[in-house]
Amino acid sequence: TVRYLLRETYRVTPDTVMLFHAAAGGVGLIACQWARALGATIIGTVSSAEKAVLAKAHGCTHVINIKTEDFVARVSEITNGQLCDVVYDSVGHDTYLGSLACLKPKGMWVSFGNSSGPVPAFDLTLLKGSLFATRPSLFAYTAARSDLLANAGELFEMVASGKINIAVNHRYPLSAAVDAHRDLEAR
Repeated sequence: TVRYLLRETYRVTPDTVMLFHAAAGGVGLIACQWARALGATIIGTVSSAEKAVLAKAHGCTHVINIKTEDFVARVSEITNGQLCDVVYDSVGHDTYLGSLACLKPKGMWVSFGNSSGPVPAFDLTLLKGSLFATRPSLFAYTAARSDLLANAGELFEMVASGKINIAVNHRYPLSAAVDAHRDLEAR
């Protein structure tokens, strides 16, 4: 997921200023490390002080706690009103309007999840400034075997190089698979 988001959906470069929602989640921690390796400026949103520390340690240039800060105002402040080239939004319902407000003209909103619920149908005039919106999926980016191998190969290369560290926080025996699923669902 992270590979196609950063390398294909929107090609992140050292000039990229990006907002990544849920920066301390599983996908977010990998994305922030990868974007840091690419030289991007990463603004990450989190929902607690503990997650802010984690996101910062994994590559975020700036971290915004959405429980205590207005992320739209903070993005504007951090970027001196220049806003972001791309917003990666896995939250959905609760963040999509703010995400659109964080984009500079011709910026891209990448909606790839909906942890707060699906984004409702919306009027395209909300895409002020010639914004782009996309809803990528793993299946579209890995439909051909060669694409799957390219995605996996680049991920494993980043992990093997040490640019991405994937922490294993807990191990479950197979007999506790139900517990593992419950813990994942409880975040």
